[in-house]
Amino acid sequence: MGLSTSRRLLRLMALLTVLALMAVACGGDDDDADGGGGDEAPAGASLIFATSADPVVLDGALVSDGESLRAIDQMFEGLVTLAPGGTEVVPGLATDWTANEDGTQWTFNLQEGVTFHDGTEFNADAVCYNFDRWYNFTGSFQNPAASYYWQTVFGGFAETDPDSGAPEDSLYDSCEVTDDLTVVLNLTTPSSSFLAALALTNFTIASPTALEEYQADEGEVDADGIFHATGTFGTEHPIGTGPFMFEEWVRNDHLTFVRNPDYWGDFPGNVDELIFRPIPDNAARLQALQAGDIQGYDLVEPQDYETIESSGLQLLNRPAFNVAYVGFNQKHEPFGDIAVRQAFTMAVNRQEVVDAFYAGQGEVATQFMPPELFGWSDAVTTYDFDPEGAKQVLEDAGYTLPVEIDFAFPTDVSRPYMPTPQDNFEAMVAQLEDCCFKVNTDSATWSPNYLDNADNGRYGAYLLGWTGDFGDPDNFIGTFFQNEQKAWGFDNPEISDCLDAAEIETDEAARTALYEECNNLIMDFIPGMPYVHTKPGLAFTANVTGYVPSPVSLEPFSLVTVE
Repeated sequence: MGLSTSRRLLRLMALLTVLALMAVACGGDDDDADGGGGDEAPAGASLIFATSADPVVLDGALVSDGESLRAIDQMFEGLVTLAPGGTEVVPGLATDWTANEDGTQWTFNLQEGVTFHDGTEFNADAVCYNFDRWYNFTGSFQNPAASYYWQTVFGGFAETDPDSGAPEDSLYDSCEVTDDLTVVLNLTTPSSSFLAALALTNFTIASPTALEEYQADEGEVDADGIFHATGTFGTEHPIGTGPFMFEEWVRNDHLTFVRNPDYWGDFPGNVDELIFRPIPDNAARLQALQAGDIQGYDLVEPQDYETIESSGLQLLNRPAFNVAYVGFNQKHEPFGDIAVRQAFTMAVNRQEVVDAFYAGQGEVATQFMPPELFGWSDAVTTYDFDPEGAKQVLEDAGYTLPVEIDFAFPTDVSRPYMPTPQDNFEAMVAQLEDCCFKVNTDSATWSPNYLDNADNGRYGAYLLGWTGDFGDPDNFIGTFFQNEQKAWGFDNPEISDCLDAAEIETDEAARTALYEECNNLIMDFIPGMPYVHTKPGLAFTANVTGYVPSPVSLEPFSLVTVE
């Protein structure tokens, strides 16, 4: 889902406050997280993992796509990270941290004895070098397509180009070196909200020597507005502190990593060589796994679950941390009428769609965030499947049946919440037309056309979804509805005010109650039809152990053993 960086900055500054305050309380208490080269399994194994595509570039500051982030995660580390399989903030390259009373100054104590893959020492100077690099991006690097997550979390730059599309204001102020292993990050406004965002792969620390030597800050934006890095840091010399090191990248064939023999932290797995092989076609990935050509792959299609389990292969699932939905754009008639939005939702048998296309790994969604999050409400209006009731709603509103609507879906894509979009779409269209609608259908390739059309309000109704970045309701319903967006075509002050209040509330019980109220308001207003939360599938051969599925796909292969 598209979202302007200035809006996300304003939300995230408050969104992460509770998570960060909780992390402050526990930041230095994990005595087992200080690395030190723990127990290691016998080394020597090779593992080939099939991806759906190549990374864009191997520089965390310049990407937002999952395939790039998966690869970068193996080589780079940040000051903080997330506990395996969860969303709890835990120490990374920092051993602990403290904040001043108003949260504008954060002090991080750093791990000792850590070196980058090129032998450069990791220290406070390296941390400040990276933060100041991001803050001082200029030219094409200020394009939102280039530095999306910096702009999302921190906003603008030291000298923001007014024509860049970047926010003018910045949360980041400066980075100070107190001593070799102590760094202070200063923020421009009182905030304790940014800590959880530092767990993003986009804020991992790279070797200052390599960044300079391999021209990491060279890049350009093409005629289509797409950013391209032109230096070789992110394509041939990505150098971090992580458990794996870059070996070779041949686009459309393989990306190879090797074990870091000098890794400072725990490496319980035995993988010496890790290969990511892009195989865009899901059926081809399954065939490669069955043939033993690969040992694992992501984004398993639900219809393949039974085949995998009956073939002696492993099926793993990530926790349900997403939502698939039909968006209604109220600028496109007749979706400005709540009766039409209600009738559409009542005309679709969501349970039938989930049963048909999610192989038991989905649950019907009643609201725009998963039930695992606090603030999920059991009192929302649910709009059960009722075609006769849908007809009555439309007739009572003065419509002659069938009501004509426009509805679109994406092609050439498989998403964790929407493995086969066309199947979902065709089933919904059939149900809508059986009830009381005449559906004009549309489609476009996922990127860039479909996303651009949806984000810029060119569709009446459209299939889309969202996987969370953080374990907080604001990352779902705040992302969608806190500010007016072209994709939805409405401005509802009651919903916005509720979400504003919820994101800045620091009392946990009060915040939970506020988000429950917000969810009730949203589903009464029904800006879209949420229809499923899924547990995305990964498949592995039987001899692979130790892989820990993550709700945000932060999954280190250093935990994996190939027997």
